[in-house]
Amino acid sequence: MIETHMGYLVALFAAVLFMLGISWWVARRTSGGEDFLLAGRKLGTPLLMGSALATLVGTGSTLGAMGFAYENGWAAALYGIGGAIGVFLLVWIFANVREHGFMTFSEEMSYYYGASRAVKGVVAVLLFLASVGWLGAHIMGGAMYLSFLTGMDANLAKVVVALGFGLYTVVGGYLAVVITDAVQGTILFLGFTILAVLALVAVGGFDGMHEGVSDEAASMLGVGALGPLPALSLAVVNAVGVLATPSFRQRIYSAVNVRTVRRSFLLTGVLFAVFSLLPAVAGMSASALAPGLENPDMAFPYLATTLFPMWVGAFLLVAGLSATMSSGDSDAIVGVTILMRDISQVVTGRLPKAERLVAYSRWALAAVLLLALAFALLATTIIGYINMMISTVLTGLLVASLLGKFWPRATWQGGIAAMVGGSAAALVVNNVDAYSDFWGNAVLPSLVVALIAGVVVSLVTPRTTVTREEALRRLAEERAELEVGDRVRGGETGERQRS
Repeated sequence: MIETHMGYLVALFAAVLFMLGISWWVARRTSGGEDFLLAGRKLGTPLLMGSALATLVGTGSTLGAMGFAYENGWAAALYGIGGAIGVFLLVWIFANVREHGFMTFSEEMSYYYGASRAVKGVVAVLLFLASVGWLGAHIMGGAMYLSFLTGMDANLAKVVVALGFGLYTVVGGYLAVVITDAVQGTILFLGFTILAVLALVAVGGFDGMHEGVSDEAASMLGVGALGPLPALSLAVVNAVGVLATPSFRQRIYSAVNVRTVRRSFLLTGVLFAVFSLLPAVAGMSASALAPGLENPDMAFPYLATTLFPMWVGAFLLVAGLSATMSSGDSDAIVGVTILMRDISQVVTGRLPKAERLVAYSRWALAAVLLLALAFALLATTIIGYINMMISTVLTGLLVASLLGKFWPRATWQGGIAAMVGGSAAALVVNNVDAYSDFWGNAVLPSLVVALIAGVVVSLVTPRTTVTREEALRRLAEERAELEVGDRVRGGETGERQRS
């Protein structure tokens, strides 16, 4: 057993050292804040697609989805299907924001509401909490099965996982995140394909897999197990997660042009929809092979440690940690970008000095990681944690972004009302068991309340008088202090032009 634990640890540290090597190579080519936080806005299709897919195929859609499939069968596929729908909607609705040279989602939201600093401040706080919340979920998921596989103390495992992606992120910045994500995305896609195939063979094919779960769990997309409304809520909550999670916006802002965004995300959505079936198959196979696991989220480590030889388990360990690290590093760098660009301005009234931006960003990363560790203690299952975060923080934000982008009558007061209303509705549903049982999660009532609040408050408050062109000019002037995005790179040509 000790030799097995050592084998897993060697595989883990070898993977982290490899990522650190990539990060060190990237750091030698990082010359300023735009390189560190936005990869120089030069990402092409291979890196953008690979890193976006790796972030999508994160803790929730792998470890969490397997645990969900263990209890609810094919319903786990709704996680990936909803996420894929979110990717396609993101391309359709928001790909063109690359033209404006934004640095954060908070800036984009401020632009929709006349460069409102109130909107930017509120959104910055919400997005920072969302990024830290997602990061906490990834730390929690990675630590859970690292502890199971190696016998490591649970708290120590959280520190190890956080340091695993924290080190190479702080050294190399966003370009290191993107490159390592593309590598890890390849590993985890291959790893979970192997896991699903071997587990299915071990259980005796689809017939044996279905014998280990209830008829309701084996129904089409597990609707029989969840019920129609909760099943719809599960798909919608994951679509909302993609549409309003800041890490995917960061991918858009760092792409070389709009065409690259559209091509990369369309390919990502297709691959993610295919991937969504793999954790469902693996989770149901685990249910047939080992019924009665105390914690369903342990389905992955069970298969890795008991079903396969140690070398296969070690590879799957790296694949599973790739899922957590490839998502966690993105959320960490997004949180730091929000701190540097938005929250620092809200708190101090000014932006960091451009020449100190990289150094400040590295210190801020340590603070973000520590806060995420604290947040990870608030939930017991990965899927429940993520659904709670999305419905509480992101639904109102999505509604506010859609109103601001498409409805000229929307005001900054209405945008804030949508965010507050969505969060309030989610908190009510999440804290009343009868409502939670009926809806499945809070995303649908949260979306409705956010929309009503945003429209009503906009209609009773004065119209925004600042034009879109003036809003862009103001935001570009602010970014000029950081020497990041003071000129707009984008459109279909990728040429530099004054905003």
